[in-house]
Parts: sequence; structure tokens; C-alpha cells
Amino acid sequence: EIKNKTAEFKSRFQAGETLDQLLPEAFAVVKQACKRMIGMDIVVKDKSMKRDMVPYDVQLIWWIVLHQWKIAEMKTWEGKTLVAVAPVYLNALSWNPVHVVTVNDYLASRDAERMWYVYNWLWLSVWSITKHTALWLHKEQYEKDIIYIENTELWFDYLRDNLEQN
Repeated sequence: EIKNKTAEFKSRFQAGETLDQLLPEAFAVVKQACKRMIGMDIVVKDKSMKRDMVPYDVQLIWWIVLHQWKIAEMKTWEGKTLVAVAPVYLNALSWNPVHVVTVNDYLASRDAERMWYVYNWLWLSVWSITKHTALWLHKEQYEKDIIYIENTELWFDYLRDNLEQN
């Protein structure tokens, strides 16, 4: 039933409900998905591990802050990767691709791989674009529900798409 909530939320959004109205249920679905995946074998950056990430209730405030397009500063090891999942999921319900912009290629690919399991379980597509991604793949990747990308790569794609040719 939880997996089917994504389609339900998208339908409700198209019928006129706002993301703010969907927020409590969507955030609960993400937390439940994370709980149900505890102990699952995953592979991140070619390393096998057990999935052990469940958001803490206190992180809910960060979810809301990010959903409201505000800046949320967190220190190392405070769970930025996991905190982004709920607001990213919620905003992906709007049928518009969500871009998660990181400071380097490693984080873009690692976080996309690590969170892919949650997004995929909830029927959303996710990918990362790094400097190693072939240019001809970029357009296809931007059509995913969720795109993790390093900030300079996003800027270069913008320039490539918007520079005038004489």
C-alpha cells in the first residue's frame, strides 16, 4: 500500500491539492519506506552494505525548511543525505524533475546511489549527472524524476543549452 501512495499523491496533485497539503502524508510515507528497508543489502560506490538509514523525528524541521526553498545548514554527520529525501520526494510528486545540487561529483553519484533504493521503492526514477556522464546522456537524465548533479556540471549544461551560435 505504501508503494502505491506515490501514484495516489501525483493524482491528487493533478486534481488540485498542493504539495503543502500532501506534505504530512508524503513525509510519513518516506519515513515508513526507510524503516521498511532497514537491513536491506545495498551497493554504494561498489561497496556492499546494509541499509541502516532512518530519519529521526527531529529532522522533520529540516524537511520542511528544504521544502520551503530555504537554506538549511547542517554539519558533517548530521544526516544531510537522508534529510533531503523527504522534500525531494514531495517535490517530485509535482511531475517536475527535482535537482539535488551538490558540491562535487563524488557526493552527487554517492547520494544518488544511496538514496536510489528509497526513491525506486516509491516508484520514482533517479540518476546522477557528473563530469563523467556522456554529454549525449544528459538530456535523458534530466527527464528523470530526481537528478543529483554537481553544481558546476549544472552550470555548464545551462551554458551549453543557452549560448547563442553565430
